[in-house]
Amino acid sequence: MRRYLPLLFVALGAAGTTPASCAVSAWWWCAAGPLLALTGLGCRDLVQRRDSVLRARPLVGRLPRPPRPKRDEGVRDVYAVGHEFLVPSMRPVEPPEEAPVVRVGGPDCRLPYDMALLNVSGMSFGALSPRAVLALGRGAALGRFAQDTGEGGLSEYHLRGGGDLIWEIGTGYFGCRTEDGGFDAREFADKAALPEVRCVSLKVSQGAAPGGGGVLPGVKVSAEVARERGVPVGGAVVSPPHHRVFSTPRELVLFLARLRELASGKPVGIKLCVGSRREFLAVCRAMVAEGVTPDFVVVDGAEGGTGAAPAQSPGRLGMPLTEGLITVHNALVGAGLRDRVRIGASGKVATGADLVTRLVQGADYTNSARAMMLALGCARAHRCHTNTCPTGITTQDPLRTRALHVGDKSRRVHHYQRATVHDALRIMAAMGVRGPGELRPAHLVRRTGPTTVRSYAELHEWLEPGALLAGPPESWAADWKAADPDSFS
Repeated sequence: MRRYLPLLFVALGAAGTTPASCAVSAWWWCAAGPLLALTGLGCRDLVQRRDSVLRARPLVGRLPRPPRPKRDEGVRDVYAVGHEFLVPSMRPVEPPEEAPVVRVGGPDCRLPYDMALLNVSGMSFGALSPRAVLALGRGAALGRFAQDTGEGGLSEYHLRGGGDLIWEIGTGYFGCRTEDGGFDAREFADKAALPEVRCVSLKVSQGAAPGGGGVLPGVKVSAEVARERGVPVGGAVVSPPHHRVFSTPRELVLFLARLRELASGKPVGIKLCVGSRREFLAVCRAMVAEGVTPDFVVVDGAEGGTGAAPAQSPGRLGMPLTEGLITVHNALVGAGLRDRVRIGASGKVATGADLVTRLVQGADYTNSARAMMLALGCARAHRCHTNTCPTGITTQDPLRTRALHVGDKSRRVHHYQRATVHDALRIMAAMGVRGPGELRPAHLVRRTGPTTVRSYAELHEWLEPGALLAGPPESWAADWKAADPDSFS
C-alpha cells in the first residue's frame, strides 16, 4: 500500500484545500488547483493499461527513471574481430505472405505439432505472476505460437491462456509428482491428455544453471504456487540437480519413449545446455542402439538467465548457444538422425536477425524468454527474485500484479512475435532465400581479423549424414569412440 500513499496524500490535500478556497479565501486555489490536477493525473495513472509502472506507482512513476540498457540492434563496429553479419543477395526474392511452420514429430509420434518460428521459452508459474503467465498464453493464442510452461508445473493460468502449451517436466516433476518427489505416471498421463498440451519437454539442464536444479525463493512460494508444485507454502523450492528416473543415456532415451506413449503419441523432446560433446554423442549412440529418438531437442545457451533465483554469472558453465547448436546439429546429422529430430534454439533471441542467425547455425525454430518479458512491460529492475517486481511480472504479491493488464500485454506479446517473425522473413528474402530450408552455413559470416572474414561454412566442420556411423572424421573419432550409451561419464 505504501506506493499509493503519495496519491492518497495529494487527494487528501485537495479535499482539504478545495472547501477552504470556496469558504475562506480565493488564495487557497493556489494550492487546491495543482492538488486537484495531480489527483486527476494520479487517478488516470491508476486506471490506464499501457504502463505497468504507472499503474503500480501513480504519480511517483512519472519521476525520471534510470535509463534502460539498450538492446543491441546490430549497430556495432563492423571492423571489430568477432563481428558477424548475414549475407544479402544481389538477387533478393519476395518474402512469403504467411510465416512457415515447422512440423515436429518423428516416426514414433502419432500427433505431430506445427511449431512457429518463434515461441515463448520456459518460464514457470512462480517465477512469473499469474497475470504474466495468462498474458503470455493469450498472446500465444492470438498469434498461434507455443508457450513453454517452464518446470513449475501445468498451472490453471497456463490452461486459461488458451494457447498451445509445451509442458516442461523438470527434475522436481512438478505437476506429476509423487509424495516423495518421484515421477507420477498416472498424473502425467491425465494432464498430458489435455488438448492444450501439444508437446512435452523433459528438462535435462538449462542455460541459467547447467548442472543444477531450478530455484524458487520462499518469498515467492504463495499458496497457489505451493498447491501447483506440491510443496510447503513459504519454503524455498530447490529442484534436484538430476533426474531420478534415469541415470544413463539409454535409460533417458527409453524414458522419452515411455513419456510419448503416456502422452498418447504427442511429441516429446529434451531441453539441455550442452556441456560435453561426448555426453551428447552417448545419447545419440543410445538412440541408434534402441531405434528411439526424441521428436525435438531444445538447445539452451549458457548465456541464458532466470527470473526466479538471485542473479548468477551466466556463460561460465556450459556451451554458449552457438557452439551448442552446431554440436547438436552435427551429432544428429552424423548419427543419421537429423531428419527425425527437430532442433529448437533458446537463448537471447530478440530480433529477426537473431532468429535467422540461429536457423543458419542449425536450429529449426527458436524460443524467447527475455524479449517476451520486455513485451510484457519488464522495466529491468533486477528484482525478480525479491517478489517486489514493480511491473507485476515476476511477483506473487496480488497488489503488485495489478500493475499488469492482461488484455493489453497479451496483444503486445502477439504483436512482438508477429513483427519479429515478419522481420526474419524479410531478412531471409533479402538473402535470396524463400524459407528456412534454403539457409546454409555460408549465409553467416564472421570477421576473423582486421582484413579477413570467413563464413560459417569455413569456420566450422559440418558432417555429412551418417558420417559417424560410416567412419567418423578424425576430429570426431575420439569422442565418438568414447561415447558410451550406458554411461554419462
